[in-house]
Amino acid sequence: MPITLDYPVTVSGQEYKTLNMRRPKVRDQKAAEKGAASDADAETMLFANLCEVPPEVIDELDMLDYAKVQKE
Repeated sequence: MPITLDYPVTVSGQEYKTLNMRRPKVRDQKAAEKGAASDADAETMLFANLCEVPPEVIDELDMLDYAKVQKE
């Protein structure tokens, strides 16, 4: 499902205006939690995996856009 960012981000020279998130599976949650230092890190890893982007993209999101990702 596409998520249009109100505040696009640029990471490593690539601009992200939308994120395409797939439906999560249990294995995605397990992988995100494995080795995560905190719940926030696990969530970042989960969203990055589901959107198939580097974790830095999720870290750079405006909080309003991050809330949209969380809602989906």
